[in-house]
Amino acid sequence: MAYTRLFTILVFHALALTAVAVNPIMIKGNHFLDSVTNERFVIVGLAYQPNGEAGYDPRSGRDTLTDAKACLRDATSMQKLGINTIRVYNLNPYLNHDLCVSTFNAAGIYLALDVNSPFPGESINRLKPHESYHSGKCYLTRITSMVDAFMNYPNLLLFFAGNEVVNDVRSAKVSPPYMRAVQRDLKQYVRNHANRTIPIGYSASDDPLRLAMHRYLSCGDDEDSRADFFGLNSYQWCHGSDWGTSGYQRLVDNYYETPIPIFFSEYGCNTRRPRSFSEVGVLYGERMASVWSGGIIYEYTEERSGYGLVKLNRNGDVSLSKEYDNLRTQYNAINFTRIGEYEPTVQLPVVCSASEILDRDAVKNKFNFSFDLPPNPAPHIIHKNYTAKNKNTGGLVKLNSLVSPYKIFSSSGTEITNMELKVLVDTPNEPEGNNETESESQDQAPDNQSNADIGIFQPSSSLGILILLVYLFFNQ
Repeated sequence: MAYTRLFTILVFHALALTAVAVNPIMIKGNHFLDSVTNERFVIVGLAYQPNGEAGYDPRSGRDTLTDAKACLRDATSMQKLGINTIRVYNLNPYLNHDLCVSTFNAAGIYLALDVNSPFPGESINRLKPHESYHSGKCYLTRITSMVDAFMNYPNLLLFFAGNEVVNDVRSAKVSPPYMRAVQRDLKQYVRNHANRTIPIGYSASDDPLRLAMHRYLSCGDDEDSRADFFGLNSYQWCHGSDWGTSGYQRLVDNYYETPIPIFFSEYGCNTRRPRSFSEVGVLYGERMASVWSGGIIYEYTEERSGYGLVKLNRNGDVSLSKEYDNLRTQYNAINFTRIGEYEPTVQLPVVCSASEILDRDAVKNKFNFSFDLPPNPAPHIIHKNYTAKNKNTGGLVKLNSLVSPYKIFSSSGTEITNMELKVLVDTPNEPEGNNETESESQDQAPDNQSNADIGIFQPSSSLGILILLVYLFFNQ
């Protein structure tokens, strides 16, 4: 009997470590959908860039998704929080990200990635875009290498072609056509080199040009240069705000007819801390959820800007904050079943004309709505027969462990025990941690998942492990 029990434990532990895959996400009308189940997917997201922008150095040989032990620690605490998406801003496409991405995949967490970085040659110069978008040390090499590095991960949700590139009068005069050009180049590259469609879109600043930018990027019949989605970095809802004072009513009025998915690519005002995140219930509630596809809270680790949900200690341990607790409470109150009942709206994009794109603010700021897009400066890179000399393509791998070597402490300072990553491959709508009944202290991680709930596994690798274990068991 003891041997049988030991055998069962070994089988399930081996299966849990095997590379498993979430379902890729697709787009239908103004909603994200699970490509296998056709269930709606809403983003329950978190910005993830430990040590901030300053922590990224392409010469260092590491980035946010290369430290497997840290990724396991963070994926575990995010899973407890109820996260299903992380946004990572700065990555080196030439490094190996397999273990980190596989860890987040096992946790049921998708990746929303920026293709740019703050380093020269790795982003569009918003004031002089022609100086970065050229055939010299090619910007296109950078962004297509990002596609190569991450396109084979099933939990890659989307790529941001740009982040707040247009954010003032000067950039509005020159940069919009370049953003449609970059989207065109990325989408053509994905079509020629990836084995599935990967959504490409834009993350906008919350300024007077946001509506014109949405209309400009989502209009017309040119599917290559047209955005697949639109993200908005919005910090309107602050302490004491409500539906009327926050500006959310205007957001709903402005975007209710969006032909593409729209979501907050950043949100979470910090004018008063700890944040209560009362806007979460509104974003995922009746007034917004039929159109808006969720949002990405800014941010996971505490940095100089003061938005963190956790404090990263020097020894690698993590301390959760009161804000982490508050956000978890808000997420637990979301009715994901109701959100999944909303049907996507499928409609033709608006005509690309001045009357359809420009509002008063866009006219005032001389918004450049030209569709005479700059030509691709290095078209050979896009060609399906092109292979980069240092091409690096990632893929899922078997996990080494489900338990992080680092400690995680609650907001009260107590170490949280039994923090083990739960391997999830169910539908992504409702991440682990949401709508659970808390019969134990917040300081304790739930640890009552049965073996039958571990998940569905890729049969090719799982069956091999199972056969080997059966052979060893009966031949001892």
